[in-house]
Amino acid sequence: MSGSDARALSRSLLDLCRMRKLTIATAESCTGGLVAGALTDIPGSSDVIDRGFVTYSNEAKRAMLGVKVTTLATFGAVSKETATAMAIGALERAGVDLAVSITGIAGPGGATPGKPVGLVHFAVAARDGRILHRECRFGAIGRSAVRQRSVVEALRMLMELARGPKVIKPRREPISRVHPRLARTPRRGAVKRRRPPRG
Repeated sequence: MSGSDARALSRSLLDLCRMRKLTIATAESCTGGLVAGALTDIPGSSDVIDRGFVTYSNEAKRAMLGVKVTTLATFGAVSKETATAMAIGALERAGVDLAVSITGIAGPGGATPGKPVGLVHFAVAARDGRILHRECRFGAIGRSAVRQRSVVEALRMLMELARGPKVIKPRREPISRVHPRLARTPRRGAVKRRRPPRG
């Protein structure tokens, strides 16, 4: 993954958010503000990016994002629960439409049993209540590579939520109400028509 991936993703995300009038906040631990950096690197990002929280210590996660002490003590800083609480905290405190959080072990040290170097938890929270969590195990690929890949993953997840909830289209009125006679004979290709488009 290169910086150009992050740049292209940042550009696409900002364009989409601008079009949909969405604002973003970031809550970063192991990436130390790199996601906010990637986004604000693009000119004109100020109409989308509101703020970034760099909450490296547990105390910062608690004080700035409202992550509960019990959450940190029970699950640890690098966990689904903490990542989710960080994203929700950023969303609420910034009053934005989307917030992303990242917490992980970039290495080379910091591994604990069950939590190896390269383990990163991500969460994205949307104002409409949608929350997405993802766990990535990048492996011991080097501190810089873990951080760079985390930035790309965070941007991808923001993109996913920025596209909006999948809208289920209401089913069409049965044909019988329009043409009672036609409804009795099964139409050819009806099955094909009902299958949703791929992709």
